[in-house]
Amino acid sequence: MRRSFRDAIVGFSLIGGVVIFSGLTLWLKGLKISSNTWTVFANFADASGLSEGTPVTFRGIQIGSVKKIIFTSKDVRAKIRINSNNVILFKPVYAKIETSSLLGGDAEVSMISQGDPIEGISSNPKQENCPKDLILCAGDSIKGNDLENLSKLTGEINKFLNEAENEEIISKIVNSIEQFDSTQENLDELIRLSKLELFKARPIIDELKKTVAHINNILGSIDDPEILSDIKSSSSSIKSFTAKLDKISGKVDEIINDEELTNGIKEAAIGIGKLFNDIYE
Repeated sequence: MRRSFRDAIVGFSLIGGVVIFSGLTLWLKGLKISSNTWTVFANFADASGLSEGTPVTFRGIQIGSVKKIIFTSKDVRAKIRINSNNVILFKPVYAKIETSSLLGGDAEVSMISQGDPIEGISSNPKQENCPKDLILCAGDSIKGNDLENLSKLTGEINKFLNEAENEEIISKIVNSIEQFDSTQENLDELIRLSKLELFKARPIIDELKKTVAHINNILGSIDDPEILSDIKSSSSSIKSFTAKLDKISGKVDEIINDEELTNGIKEAAIGIGKLFNDIYE
């Protein structure tokens, strides 16, 4: 009896130890068995440093972990489990793989929320009526940004250097420089010709300045009250003289149109002509 009781205690102790150990392991990995958990998906072009169990943080606080990594022909799809439905992430939201330093370290997925907080939202990400246009809801897919570290930066530099060794790229750079030099020369020539044309146009500009000065003098003289009075007096005299010319021309027309007077003048002229003929004969 005593042995059976002791064996039972040992068995229950082992079971309790396994349960405690499993719970502690899940807690260390950021997992939490609760109905409040929900999942989203993040798509990465390069998931370097990412693995199942990678912590997921928001504003430096761990809110979940990577549950599963799915490989596709286009990208790497990470299934992220968030431990609380009280975590509200306003859209747009994206995930970013980060490390503790540029040189490397343990990776983590940081959730970045770029949306402005909205007051009065009572829904949580797990509800069916979750406003997907405002907050991140369960089952949503978001864009993931790759890990930026020293090795990736070195790889990008090496890629650029390898491409720079290609003669085609170098020739394009040389052609671009030559075109720039040609454009600069054309611009210098244009500036030189513009200066030459301006130099040629300087005498015309000087004459225009003189003409404008004369016009200003004339306009200034016209504004003089004495000159204006003389102009008015001359205008009146010209008007009176014109009227007299009109009267004289009228009288001349009457004389010319008088037939008797015209005939008498003709006869007198003929008689004078005959007189001179008799004298000379």
